[in-house]
Amino acid sequence: MSSAVEAAISCSKVDVPAAPEPEETKAKNAAAEHGGDAASGEAAPPQPHCHEDEEDEEEAPKVIDLGPRVSIKDQLEKDKDDESLRRWKEQLLGSLDLNSVGETLEPDVKIMSLSILSPGRPDIFLPLPVEPNAKGVWFTLKEGSPYRLKFTFSVSNNIVSGLRYTNTVWKTGIKVDRAKEMLGTFSPQLEPYTYVTPEDTTPSGMFARGSYSARTKFLDDDRKCYLEINYTFDIRREWPSTS
Repeated sequence: MSSAVEAAISCSKVDVPAAPEPEETKAKNAAAEHGGDAASGEAAPPQPHCHEDEEDEEEAPKVIDLGPRVSIKDQLEKDKDDESLRRWKEQLLGSLDLNSVGETLEPDVKIMSLSILSPGRPDIFLPLPVEPNAKGVWFTLKEGSPYRLKFTFSVSNNIVSGLRYTNTVWKTGIKVDRAKEMLGTFSPQLEPYTYVTPEDTTPSGMFARGSYSARTKFLDDDRKCYLEINYTFDIRREWPSTS
């Protein structure tokens, strides 16, 4: 979490008028915008997804098409006569029990615990799951303090590729920090994974102290969202009392 406050940059945009749409196209577009079928009047059910940040859209990496996703069992069957590939797959999968993964194609990631580590202080364990529309401060940090984030998560069903963590922070409505951390690619296993981020330092000074709002997300290369948390936290002159 840096102490720099991002300045808002404005740019001019020229709107070029588009050619008029045929009436049939307009009707189809109107139906799509309302999430339903214009002929039947039925609304499509809402699909769960993460809040799309502008940075997510602008900085989304170009995804290489690797072909259709296949199950782990099918992966192991492919090229099974190639000794080097077989050893590589066994190393990637480790001690995975193939009977527990079945034929599921989509990986499943569950964030089991989040905590904040700071030298000389008890670890701050953040409760999960977060109550919807919860109010109040989730945690408080001391200004100018070094800290690391610790994630514990499980992976099941299939390999998750490019699991990453993003965190966007606002103060009085102004975005002041955005962090992205690539956690890596993980295969299913019975034991949970643990990841600790590099050390960072909370901002300090009169203007840094106060309340912040933040949004944390865990996504993969396919932009599938496994967890999104919206919360508030404080930065104060001193640590809160632990008694």
